[in-house]
Order: sequence, then C-alpha cells, then structure tokens
Amino acid sequence: MLEQFLALTDSPVTGLAFRQIAKLTHLFVATLEKVFCYTLSMKEYPKVELDTHGCALCCSSLADPSQDSQFIVAGDECVYLYQPDERGPCFAFDGHKLLAHWHRGYLFLLIKHVKSPNNGGSSQSEKQLLTIYDLDNKFIAYSASFDDVIDVVAEWGSFYILTRDGKMFVLQEKDTQTKLEMLFRKNLFVMAINLAKSQHLDSDGLSEIFRQYGDHLYLKGDHDGAIQQYIRTIGKLEPSYVIRKFLDAQRIHNLTAYLQALHRQSLANADHTTLLLNCYTKLKDSSKLEEFIKSSESEVHFDVEIAIKVLRQAGYHSHAVFLAERHQHHEWYLKIQLEDLKNYQEGLRYIGRLPFEQAEINMKHYGKTLMHHVPEGTTLLLKGLCTNYQSSGDGSEKVGLDRIKANSEEFIPIFANNPRELKAFLEHMIKVDPHSSQGVYDTLLELRLQDWAHEQDPERKNILQGEALSLLRSDNTVFDKALVLCQMHNFKEGILYLYEKGKLYQQIMHHHMQNEEYGKVVQACKHYGDQEGCLWEQALGYFARKEEDCKAYISEVLQHIDQKNLMPPLLVVQTLAHNSTATLSVIKDYLISKLQRESQQIEDDESKISQYREETAHLRSEIQELKMSAKIFQKTKCNMCNSPLEIPSVHFLCGHSFHQHCFESYAESEAECPTCTPENCKVMDMLRAQDQKRDLHDHFNRQLRSSNDGFSVVADFFGRGVFNKLTLVTDPPGTKTLGGLEVNLQRDLIHTKRNICLSHFSCMKPIMCSCLT
Repeated sequence: MLEQFLALTDSPVTGLAFRQIAKLTHLFVATLEKVFCYTLSMKEYPKVELDTHGCALCCSSLADPSQDSQFIVAGDECVYLYQPDERGPCFAFDGHKLLAHWHRGYLFLLIKHVKSPNNGGSSQSEKQLLTIYDLDNKFIAYSASFDDVIDVVAEWGSFYILTRDGKMFVLQEKDTQTKLEMLFRKNLFVMAINLAKSQHLDSDGLSEIFRQYGDHLYLKGDHDGAIQQYIRTIGKLEPSYVIRKFLDAQRIHNLTAYLQALHRQSLANADHTTLLLNCYTKLKDSSKLEEFIKSSESEVHFDVEIAIKVLRQAGYHSHAVFLAERHQHHEWYLKIQLEDLKNYQEGLRYIGRLPFEQAEINMKHYGKTLMHHVPEGTTLLLKGLCTNYQSSGDGSEKVGLDRIKANSEEFIPIFANNPRELKAFLEHMIKVDPHSSQGVYDTLLELRLQDWAHEQDPERKNILQGEALSLLRSDNTVFDKALVLCQMHNFKEGILYLYEKGKLYQQIMHHHMQNEEYGKVVQACKHYGDQEGCLWEQALGYFARKEEDCKAYISEVLQHIDQKNLMPPLLVVQTLAHNSTATLSVIKDYLISKLQRESQQIEDDESKISQYREETAHLRSEIQELKMSAKIFQKTKCNMCNSPLEIPSVHFLCGHSFHQHCFESYAESEAECPTCTPENCKVMDMLRAQDQKRDLHDHFNRQLRSSNDGFSVVADFFGRGVFNKLTLVTDPPGTKTLGGLEVNLQRDLIHTKRNICLSHFSCMKPIMCSCLT
C-alpha cells in the first residue's frame, strides 16, 4: 500500500510519519516539493495537500501530544507545523537544515553554519550548529557547534550525537529546579513561570516563583507589577508579608488591590477587612466602598460585623446602616440609628418590623431613649408587644392567642419620666388582660392616687377617687403595697376600705380617733363590735381621755357595754375617772342598772344554793339506803322492748329491767345499764376532765414558780388548753352543779349502783333471780 502512495508522488519522499488519535490514523508524507496527508482509517484513503514546498531528507518529524501531535517540516527559512487538514503555526529559523528531530517537548535542528574567516583570511569554515528549542516557552535550551554530525538519537532520558570522526556526545537535561535557578539568576521570571507550568510544577512551587518575581519588581519600583504577582500568591503566601511591604511604602492603591483580591477568594480575616475599609476611607473612594459593601449576599467575602464597626468609626454611617439592615444585624442597626444618627422614628419603625423575641430585647434596651423622644409611638408599640404583637415587616409573624406575650411589668421602668403614657399603657393592659400581674395594678393605683392628690377641681377629684377605689375593689392589688400608697397620699377612703377588707377593725377605730371623728368612732363600734368586742372598751377609754364634752358619746358607749356585759363596773368607773368633765350623772343610770342586776343575781344564786343543798341531802340518803337496805324489783315490763318480763331477766339497782336476750343485744358492757350508760358516760368524762385539769394546774403552778421566764410558761400552757373553760353539753337528769359537790355525789351514786348490780348479776339463771324473792 505504501508503494502505491509513493508511486503517486512526482518527487522523492523525504519523510513519513503516522498520527494515531482515537480511531483515526493519518499518514503525513513529505517530499522535496510538497507535504501531503492521507487518512488511512477511511475508504479510498483520501489525500489532502497541506503545502507546496517540502523539505530535505531527515528534516521532518512528528511532535508529541504537547504540540497536538503535529507534523514538523524544517525548511531553509522556517519550521512549519501541520494538522491533518491544514497548516499550523510556523517558526522562523534561518539557515540550511540538515536534520530535524522532536523529543520530550524539544525541537532539535542541525543547521549548516558558515563562519567568516578570522584575521582577514579569505577561506570560510563550515560548521554544523545543533540547536535545541523549547517552542512552548519560546527559548533556546541548548546550542553548540559540531563537525560532521551523522545523527541525533534520544534514548534513556539523554541525547546522543554521533559524528563522522567516530565520536559520540551525550547531552543530559538539567532538572527543573536547576533550570529555574538559572532563570532566576538572569531575572527571567516570566520564562521561569512558563517553564514551571509546562513542567506541571505544583502550586507551592509556582507561588514561590510569583513571590520572587514580585520581590524583584518591588525592588525595581514597579509596585503595580509587583502587586499583581503577589495577588497570584494568595492562599500560599502569608498576607502579612505583602501587607507590611506596601504599608511601609504607603502604597494604599496597591494595598487596596491586594486586599480586594484577598476578600474575593474568601481568605480575609477581620483585620484584613478592617484594613481594606480603612484604605477606602483614606482614599475617600465612595464608589469602591459601595461596590464592596453592596455586593450580592452570595459574594460577601468579609466579616460583616467588623465592616460595620469600621464604617461606623470612620463616620460612614449610611454605609454601616446599609450593611446592618441587609445582613440583619439588628443591634448594630439600632445602635447607629439611635446613638449616632439620632433617627429615633426610624429606629422605632425598625423595631416594629422585627420578630417578637428581637423586638422585646431591643425595646428593653432602647425603650427609655425612644420613650423620651417619641413617647406616643413607643407606647403604642409596647401595647402591642405585651398583648397581641404583630410584626410590620415583610413576611411578618403573626402572634396568636397561644403566643407568649411580653411581661408588661418589665417595661414599667421605661416610663420613668412619662407618667401620662405609663398610665395609658397600664390602663390598656388591665382592659385587654384583666389577669395582668399585680405590679401593673399597684403601679396604676399609684398613678391614680398621684393624680387624685394633685387635682384641684372637686368634680374631677371625685371621678379620680372613684377610679382609685374601683382599682382597690378589683382584688388584684397587693394589700400591703396598696395600704402604703393610700397612706402616703392620705387617701382616707382607700385606707378605710383596706382596713375593712383586712378585718383590721382596731385600725379603723384608731384612724377615726386620730382624726377626732367621734361619731364615726361610735359607728365603727356598732359595725364591727360583734366581730371584735374590745372596740367598745377602746372607745370608752378614748372618750374618757378627751377633755371635751363627750357625755352623749360616753352614754351611748356605756349603754352597749351594759347590754353586752363587756366590762366590770369597777373598770368602767376607773376608766371614766381620767375624764375631768365626766360627772356621776353620766354613769348614774349605768350603775343603778348594774347594781339591780347584781342584786337579782345574788338572790337567784342563794335560791339555787338552797335547792342544791336539799338535792344533795336527798342523794346522800338514797346512797345510804342503797348500801344498807334491800332493793325490791317490781318492774313487769322490759325497758328495752316494753314487753312483759319473762325468765331469765336482768335487773339493775337504777330501776331498769330487761329480758336477757334484749340485754345481750343492746348492752355495751355486762356491768352497766344500757339505759343509764349514755348519761353516766357524760358525767364520768367530766370527772376525768376535772381530774386532768387539776393535775395540769398543779404542774403549771410549779413550773411558773420555778421558771425565770413566766411569760413563756403561760404561753406554753395556754397553747395546751389549760385555761379553756369546761363546758357541760347536757346535765344528767336530776343533777345540779354547785362547786363540784353534786358531781362528786353523782359519781358516788353511780359507783354504788354499779357495784350492787354486779353482785346480783352474778346469780342470774334461766329462772327468776333470787333477788326477786
């Protein structure tokens, strides 16, 4: 097949090369006159004529993939590169080419070189110049003269040059680092960079070249070029190395460019952001500053909070506000608006657009300032925040009934110098939420009392008084605090209401006494005397100490004391003895009535004593009779079922008789009569109580005599009930109490009956008891 191709050409073939890419195979053919390309992977092998001039023998080669596997043809004037379908770039290398070869990215050209004669000689010497070109980086890697070179062979990483005189020269490629160092010494940094890239040097190695190139340019004074090289080191070279150089040189423009690049790659820290913004402000470059801060959120490569601080410190408040609002730094936005720009209305509007938690926090922080400058708007916002807050911002959150509302009591200090707004706020709170905290009601009460105290118009004062009383009657205020507030403002109606509510009746009396309201003193005794009887005694003592003519009041008080027997007459006389205006006529009727009742009581007591003595004598004789005489049982009916008695039966000395089965069914004890047991138990309980009290009294007297703190002993026994009165619920039938005598007699009678009954109970049999015979 090759012979067929060659037969088609008119001139001798000087070079052939196969090019295999993917599934396509091309054959490049070079002759002395033309260059062709055949596509072997297609039918009929189409032929493409690439050029109309060819090359000499051994002056063509195929490049490696770094040059896209192009066909190289070395002519006398240029070196041409060809693609399968067209001619590519060309390089001008003058001279007659003897050999062309390509290996590892290098182009080898052997050129016939003619030297001029030295010292004016007429003959010329011919040499062969071997030159190695790096086409990618565009430099000559090696050049030397040789005599009669036969061929150049590349093998084992070296190049071998054969000459006709039988010599062989070896060329070994230097390593990349050595090449770079040679270029550095010659300050060929651009070439060094290109070489490093072609050798696929890692990023650290390239960064070091950029740094050295930047240092070189910096020393030459080319700061603009140097900063471009330093920018290429970002991510590898410590930024402070570059920043320090340009800070010392006061090259703010160059430093700004570097810092911008640092931020674009998101490698800047807070200090870099601060420095960049300071550069902008020093340069007064507002356009760059705005471009920097107004970049889209996806392109933000700096610490927003640091930027806000720097801009605020430099006086660029509008830019700082823009950043704070855009990136939702609410605290900074409000700090700048309220503290720097004094734009209170805007600050209030911004808080109203925040979510509930943020709005609550910022109102606690800036509430006093806003209340001072925009009180109405601030009050309106607080009303919403503490009841049913609804943000006014886009996509605002709506707070429903289940939302946790702000604690209104926590915002009361904000209204320190705005009592009118505070009153409106608190009234709104108790209207919307009647279950507001007690602090809200207490503060509102204080405000209403202040208004009442300073009001001069009588009609308006009455209205304010009613409002204050209605708040007290709501039962939402703290009693102690409300009482103190009423006393501070001398609000008598409120004080009396609270005294009555707290059942402090003596305080009500003292209040009227201090104000010398005699009629109200008596009226208070009438209203509250049943709950606290000592009020009448205090009223009597109060009027007794007055030197004015209080006879009418004293008489009325004495009348109630007499009716309810609240004081002994002697104590009444001693109390009134302190009043120099009170004569005997004041208590004449009281004393006469009292003496008459005492006389009648004496007569009644004497009558009862005589009666008790007779009954006692009768009981003693009955006891004696029971002890000494026999008892005849004549009962015919059972005292339990009221049916005729049948044998066996049970009889008691008290006179009660029972069927045996009735007695066994109802009796609690075999030794006691079921009918008399309840009354006997009452008497026995009283006797035991007397015995117990007597023992406690003796013990109390002993401890009281031996103790140094008598009050503590009395308090202890008082708590144990020693001084409580013994109350008899019901007296047993036929008994009277007279100094404990009859109780003792009754006890003896019960014991006697029980003992006799027990002696007869022992002979009970299923026949009539022997005691009946």
